[in-house]
Amino acid sequence: MEDPGTVIAAALEHVGPRLKQLRQRRGITLTGLAASTGISKSTLSRLENGQRRPTLELLLPLAHAYRVPLDDLVGAPDVADPRVRLKPRQHNGRTVIPLARHPGGLQAWKIVIPTSKNTPEPGAHEGYEWLYVISGHMRLVLAGHDIVLGPGEVAEFDTHVPHWFGSTGKEPAEVLSVFGPQGERMHTRARPAPNRATTQP
Repeated sequence: MEDPGTVIAAALEHVGPRLKQLRQRRGITLTGLAASTGISKSTLSRLENGQRRPTLELLLPLAHAYRVPLDDLVGAPDVADPRVRLKPRQHNGRTVIPLARHPGGLQAWKIVIPTSKNTPEPGAHEGYEWLYVISGHMRLVLAGHDIVLGPGEVAEFDTHVPHWFGSTGKEPAEVLSVFGPQGERMHTRARPAPNRATTQP
């Protein structure tokens, strides 16, 4: 049986290269990452180059900035238990449950939107998003559109376009979100009937 200290040391050696690869894949500069995490550019550089030991205080803001589970940054080994252990977190007043385990590429979340999140605050950023309403009714404000989607309805859009989605104010909404940070799109093999309310600007 391997010595736990040796296993941990080996895992820590790979954290730096993993962080650098993730940042470059996302197209984020050290300066931009420093601004979003509050960690100095020099510390981030040393961390990526293996000259700074990764600590929880450094990894937590990085996991938040990259929107990935902490386990993905440290390369925690998969275990035999096949269950996906979801770890809900609060983000902008919403409950967000990550459904994807691996950093980079398409990411998926289940989002529970409370009735209080009903004031549009449109924003824009890089990427492409696909939204599926599980329950309740979701209000979507996208460029010149202001629509309400019900259970089973889907919207997809380029997130460079100013957008906002939230509750109608009458009931909570549960939404499945699939997001591609570099603009990756969902590839659908079957499309809904023409009378379905699907939005694709």
